[in-house]
Amino acid sequence: MYKCVQRAILLALAIPLSRAELPVLAFGQPLNPAQLKALDITVFPDGRNLPDGRGSVRAGRSLYAGRCAMCHGASGVEGPSARLAGSDGFFGWSDPLRPLRILQYPRLMLSVGGQWPYASTIFDYVRRAMPHYAPKSLSDEEVYALTAYILHLNRLVEEDTELDRHSLPRVVLPGRAREVSAWPEKPAD
Repeated sequence: MYKCVQRAILLALAIPLSRAELPVLAFGQPLNPAQLKALDITVFPDGRNLPDGRGSVRAGRSLYAGRCAMCHGASGVEGPSARLAGSDGFFGWSDPLRPLRILQYPRLMLSVGGQWPYASTIFDYVRRAMPHYAPKSLSDEEVYALTAYILHLNRLVEEDTELDRHSLPRVVLPGRAREVSAWPEKPAD
């Protein structure tokens, strides 16, 4: 019986339908250019498409304490969510309790500051996905400030740093040396 049903299904799938018999699916609606521009928020590794705005390490520190520390820890290394600061690996001389935390929360093995290749990627991810309980709820200025603070936690920028669309792409992260870019450099015109 099962083989008969199976053959009937295969036969039904093999019979081509004319174009007139195909159902018309009305999924979604066309977007006008203004609506499409609001959704085009991808920030590229070289900084293309970064929005206007600016944020400082100091502003990022207070935002982090109120919105990020509950998941990433007071200094960005405690977890339970991904580590934002520090070196990669199981052991750390400056963090003797790291092996115990990693055993409990394995995603603490790698850090954003040590693994990610571009500062613009941190900005893009924070803007799209953070905080987890309210993604896309941060203003561009808040995202710049949090990105500056995360970079400061990794000792990549100074306390008095303020980032904007021009300065953010110039920050070089240690993970860049280990990356193979899917975004090859554009040849000079």
